[in-house]
Amino acid sequence: MAMDLIIDTFTGYTRLTLNRQAARNALNTALLRQLAGVLTQLATDPTCRAVVLTGGNGTFAAGADIAEIATKTSAEGAVDPRKAHWAAIRAFPKPLIAAVEGFALGGGFELALMADMIVLGPTAKLGLPETNLGLIPGAGGGQRLLALAGRARATRMILTGEVIDAETALSWGIAAYASDSPLVEAEALASRLAQRAPLALMAAKQALIASEASLALQSERAGFEALLDSQDKTEGIRAFQEKRKPEFTGK
Repeated sequence: MAMDLIIDTFTGYTRLTLNRQAARNALNTALLRQLAGVLTQLATDPTCRAVVLTGGNGTFAAGADIAEIATKTSAEGAVDPRKAHWAAIRAFPKPLIAAVEGFALGGGFELALMADMIVLGPTAKLGLPETNLGLIPGAGGGQRLLALAGRARATRMILTGEVIDAETALSWGIAAYASDSPLVEAEALASRLAQRAPLALMAAKQALIASEASLALQSERAGFEALLDSQDKTEGIRAFQEKRKPEFTGK
């Protein structure tokens, strides 16, 4: 049985590869839990000074697991263990670099946005298309996109569900680097960071993350949870599964 998360250790850094290839690396709760657990362990491992996060088979992560969301209610969303997993991932104190090829959509893009730096390959496609399903981003992706790209661009992407390419994302300040070989570039970056002062890098990261206290992360999450009970969410997901255009009623 293939592992959903592949862990490779190198001198000074660790590479984590999302490996649910049959589901285009969709982030189900089990995979998020495993990723959060590994990062929590690496946080106190002195031999690991940086982490590269990537997806197998040419896709970063196509989104959250639609099957899990389909039946989830707002009450279940309020106590969803995924919230703690997301928090643990964002709390990882060392440099986290996302090497992105192919789709990074919905929860997949939200995961990339939790990285400190994103390296994009030429096939990268980024988006928060949750409104296509009658939902909104549920892990702070809208707020982090707003902080990086500005209100006009974040509004454009979230309200229309637009998916952008690597060149656009780089020009909008969403990604730090673009490369024909994003994983090679990300690993070279991690290797360089591993030789820098680890306490200084962690302090710098902590200070930068502190700026997120001004973001409306809780408000965004509350909106996501409320929409879980809507008829439009049920219709949006059913239409997605049936590969047809949804018919939203505003209920």
